[in-house]
Amino acid sequence: MTEQTTTLLSPEIRERIDQWVLRYPPDQKQSGILEALRLVQDANNGSLTVELMDAVADYLGMSKIAVYEVATFYSMYFLQPVGKHIIGFCTNISCMLNGAEKMLEAFKQRLGIEVNETTPDGKFTLKEVECLGACVSAPVCYIGKKYYENLTPEKIDEIISNAK
Repeated sequence: MTEQTTTLLSPEIRERIDQWVLRYPPDQKQSGILEALRLVQDANNGSLTVELMDAVADYLGMSKIAVYEVATFYSMYFLQPVGKHIIGFCTNISCMLNGAEKMLEAFKQRLGIEVNETTPDGKFTLKEVECLGACVSAPVCYIGKKYYENLTPEKIDEIISNAK
């Protein structure tokens, strides 16, 4: 483990990663990559830098490119700073057939930002995401761990107003 890794990954984060990788055979600790990236991201204002990903690669004994592949494949990782509230808006087929385009426009207008942007106050980041698995209640979005279903422009105003 390099000095940069010990500097970038706090003892608490390393301990939590160690606890997580105990779930896997000793020679498969790289299987803990998803949780390791989540922990590091959460501890660093919600986003990952190249240096942080490199530290995770070093800590788990993985190639850097393997970590980059994971971090860029999954929509739960952010490589740019994000707002306090991340709005993940589903634009998959069921949502599109039920008015997602109109609802996405309502979010953009209400927040004054485009997809993949953050409001100037740092409160909201708007992202398009793949299927959220709530097709029966389309259109759907999430903020944090809460889903909002059967969206209407009025519901969008209420969601944004109630976010703390």
